[in-house]
Amino acid sequence: MTTTPPTTTAPLPPVLRPHRIPADGLYEGRRILRRTPDDWTERPYERFEVIPQAATIGAEIRGLDLSRPLSGALRAELNRALLEWKVLFFRAQHLASGEQREFARNWGQLESNPLLARGDSKDVVRFDKAAGGAPTFENVWHTDVTFRERPAMGAVLQLREVPPAGGDTLWADMAAAYDNLPGQIRERIEGARAVHDYLPGFARFCTAAQLAPFQAEFPPVEHPVVRRHPETGRRMLFVNASFTTRITGLDEAASDRLLRLLFQQAQVPEFQVRWRWQAGDIAFWDNRATQHYAVNDYGSHRRVAERVAIAGDRPH
Repeated sequence: MTTTPPTTTAPLPPVLRPHRIPADGLYEGRRILRRTPDDWTERPYERFEVIPQAATIGAEIRGLDLSRPLSGALRAELNRALLEWKVLFFRAQHLASGEQREFARNWGQLESNPLLARGDSKDVVRFDKAAGGAPTFENVWHTDVTFRERPAMGAVLQLREVPPAGGDTLWADMAAAYDNLPGQIRERIEGARAVHDYLPGFARFCTAAQLAPFQAEFPPVEHPVVRRHPETGRRMLFVNASFTTRITGLDEAASDRLLRLLFQQAQVPEFQVRWRWQAGDIAFWDNRATQHYAVNDYGSHRRVAERVAIAGDRPH
């Protein structure tokens, strides 16, 4: 009697239900985390200690008293650290306002901002978040004063009074944000320009009567969506949710959709550093290469900061 062997068939592959996620999103996976350009030469620091705070951005500098004048060699080494780390932190400096301004002047002319409360000088901005006061100008990702034709090169911020908890500030590396854009998005924004305007960022907290006198002084300006750093040559994403209003040449719907995607890039934790303040701390950041976000999570407590901004160049 002949028996027929049983017929074996390969199991059918599992069938998944239809699934998709929106095309303009942020996805999990490996990030490209380059701290410096590919042709950058690493050298040891001789005049201070550098303590990295994150993968590509943020370093604490130890061993310096910023109230003392900087030699040319020390200034050059600090500038190299700024280019490498984008934001530098200095603990417990407790600088007088004049000392803070003198430190910032090592990097250029100081600029004033008539839209913000001033400290003891026209080139010192004072953020005094009094207990119970209305929150203003902090908890949104932004690059300072991109509504200017020549946005600030950098800023030096000192916390004079800190809440018992909270009130941290985060910075995002916008070169890393650019590096991690999908290729088709990088191609799409190559050579694109965007309009920046002071009104959206300030209209949330100021009346029309307060804002109108500055319309002639600060007309809308165009900047490249991707700028090159004037010292390192790196490409950086240069749009932000406070001041960038539209992509030139696109209709409103297409511009809004593209800007939403680009604004999201600052929100990736791998591109960020977070600093927990103590009174007297200084942060010195490269405004050309970063966005920042001051966290408003300290309730009725007071937080007082003073900022000095350094005039910058026209983005290219």
